[in-house]
Amino acid sequence: MADYILVLDEGTTSTRAMLFASDGVLAASAQKELTQHYPQSGWVEHDAAEIWDKTLACANEVIPKAGGAAMIAAIGITNQRETVVAWDKSTGEPLTRAIVWQDRRTEPFCIELRQAGHEAEVQRRTGLLLDPYFSGTKMRWMLDNVPEVRAAADEGTLAFGTVESWLMFKLTGGDHVSDASNASRTLLMELAGEQFDEGLCDLLGVPHAALPRVVDMSGALGETETSLFGRAIPITGLVGDQQAATIGQACLAPGETKATYGTGAFVLTNQGSTIPRSENRLLGTVLTQIGGERTYAIEGSVFVAGSLVQWLRDSLGIVDVASQTEELAKSIPDCGGVTIVPALSGLGAPHWRAEARGVITGLSFASGKAELARAALEAMAHQTYDLAQAFAADGTAWGTLRIDGGMAANDWMAQDLADMLGLPVERPDFIETTALGAAMLAAAGAGLYPDLDSAAQTMRGKLARFEPNMEADVREDRLTRWRKALAAA
Repeated sequence: MADYILVLDEGTTSTRAMLFASDGVLAASAQKELTQHYPQSGWVEHDAAEIWDKTLACANEVIPKAGGAAMIAAIGITNQRETVVAWDKSTGEPLTRAIVWQDRRTEPFCIELRQAGHEAEVQRRTGLLLDPYFSGTKMRWMLDNVPEVRAAADEGTLAFGTVESWLMFKLTGGDHVSDASNASRTLLMELAGEQFDEGLCDLLGVPHAALPRVVDMSGALGETETSLFGRAIPITGLVGDQQAATIGQACLAPGETKATYGTGAFVLTNQGSTIPRSENRLLGTVLTQIGGERTYAIEGSVFVAGSLVQWLRDSLGIVDVASQTEELAKSIPDCGGVTIVPALSGLGAPHWRAEARGVITGLSFASGKAELARAALEAMAHQTYDLAQAFAADGTAWGTLRIDGGMAANDWMAQDLADMLGLPVERPDFIETTALGAAMLAAAGAGLYPDLDSAAQTMRGKLARFEPNMEADVREDRLTRWRKALAAA
């Protein structure tokens, strides 16, 4: 019986194919690193052809472990959001490198739009702020600066899309679609709108005809070309990575909150059918769309989380592997006054300061690798605390925080989050909830479960729980140092 779910998990630094049994148990996986291109300061690019080639290679590596394509009930796709691919519909080939979500090159255009007074209306309609983070301004930059993109637009062959849209096009042999969660991250779709909005497209200067059709996140969304895997496999789940993690954590009721600590850190609280309206520079986003019905989430996005540890490892040589940060943090009683503000690509929510840059304060001759590693982990709790305050001010205070992502495996960091937030923190035994959420959507979409809630309850697995245990004066001392360092950034 075909009851395996193949998840294609498109991250910022790697692509993976993960094979799930119908009960949510991971059966096999394959992973390949993606090349990071940094043409100049603040620019981050990917090769879309490399993403496709490595995704296909990973899929072909794990499918035999299920017993062949005949055993795959469905495919789910989850992806780094906001990254933009431009390709030619007639050739199916990229026209330029993809601009990654971390890229800051469109800040001048965002400033222009803000100074013209457009941000309040854009936020009201889309739930988003005018920031380089989002996809629409990246599309405009490509049109203005890449002749091949402009020529394809003039000829009517240009296709824009986020990474799931690109993979759907390649897998299906030409379907140009985007799911509602990814579409809600572009600045080009109203939260209450069914499709991309022509008025928003005109504001950003993006041709509506180049955009995909917005579809549900679960159900019969497409199928692969037979030539790829030997049979046509249904594609029944599409979802942006942070929405996928929220689903994977079973945050399916209003008020339930998760935080994912991957390359960046992303907190989402389920808002049910209520369209989010933040007064504290948080974001409104589509959480699910199934059968044309939407639920929403309010979101806080931090640009630098795991990428800070990667920087400590690759650029400074503080650690050889990321897991050493936990050992170093435990080896000392405190960070010796060292505080890191990880604004290596600006500050995200709730500050939204694209021009901010990273700061390390409190250094002395006594500062060493352990102090820097511990300060890096403490920065995760500090950033999350700022988000917690903003969520509470918007009337969405957290009761419990469910965490996941690669950094969440760090027990010291999980306990530090509980201590600084003064809240219980829950972590599933299986922390790759982004892929699991995509598997849940695909399983429900393929009919293996009657609905998403049933899939989530069966597939979620066991939890670990961390209770707060920090003196109030210790917490306040840390926050005071954080605020001073933040002002310097």
